Amino acid sequence: MALISTRKFLAALSPADLVTTSFLLFLSILNLVFHARVNVWMELVLINTGVAVAIVILANTAERKQTRLLIGIHRWYLYPVVLLIFKELYFMVRPIHPVDYDWVFIEIDRWIFGTDPTVWIARFSHPLLTEVLQIAYWSYYLLFIILGVEAYRRHTLKSFDKAGFLIVYGFYLSYLGYFLLPAVGPRFTVHDFHAIDLELPGLLLAVPLRDFVNFAESIPTDVPNPADFAQRDVFPSGHTQLSLIVVYLAFYFRLSSRWLITVLAALLIIGTVYLRYHYAIDIIAGVGMFWFTIWSGRHIEKWWIEKRYGWENG
Repeated sequence: MALISTRKFLAALSPADLVTTSFLLFLSILNLVFHARVNVWMELVLINTGVAVAIVILANTAERKQTRLLIGIHRWYLYPVVLLIFKELYFMVRPIHPVDYDWVFIEIDRWIFGTDPTVWIARFSHPLLTEVLQIAYWSYYLLFIILGVEAYRRHTLKSFDKAGFLIVYGFYLSYLGYFLLPAVGPRFTVHDFHAIDLELPGLLLAVPLRDFVNFAESIPTDVPNPADFAQRDVFPSGHTQLSLIVVYLAFYFRLSSRWLITVLAALLIIGTVYLRYHYAIDIIAGVGMFWFTIWSGRHIEKWWIEKRYGWENG
């Protein structure tokens, strides 16, 4: 009887709930295994546990009461939780894997292209182009909202859940890459980070938006060694992987915003190299990770939906 009750309790979890709680459990296990290296491991484990429990309770409460507010919270909690986990990685990746692999990506880029792509593309730099690409790069934070709002308003909850699952699943896959092959990117290694504002000036918004991105990645201002503070989030390019997922979903659901999303995503991906955030191999890996996310996500989603159906009707 207890087993049946537990299964029905878990059956309320959507595929996005499943991968999110599973990833929180994975991070907690990592913190426990490497507690001697991660200074705030206990705080992170408590936060992860609390968030995971809250997700399970929210899913079941929303399933039972079916109020508009609870249903909305159940769907939209994913966005802040993904950001929360991203910041958690800041405290975990470098202590757990303190070796940076930028030199590997630099050598791969030079082997493929015969030069450093960020150096080659600099010949096309212009303040107007820098302005446009920096705005597009910043729009990464809005693509998910544009997609989510239209999907939520125009489509069924089932469609919204599919989109939410593929997006958060894609994020968590990219986060695994940060643990396996941490790196800081060409703005620190191939170029002088302190000279970027002079070498890639914009018109009005480029520098403030660049500062915003630096702040989001925990890079303080006016320090002689900014690479020591930077988040290790280069390989694969999550900007490429997730932008392509959003484009895929926008066309899959035939959203009216699909062309706007496509243009922003294309400019964003170009900007990852032009603005010196990523190596070219990061982009290639991001494309590959996009395809893997769609392929494997389809199987995981199908498996969990069938499992939930069996528990609910067993």
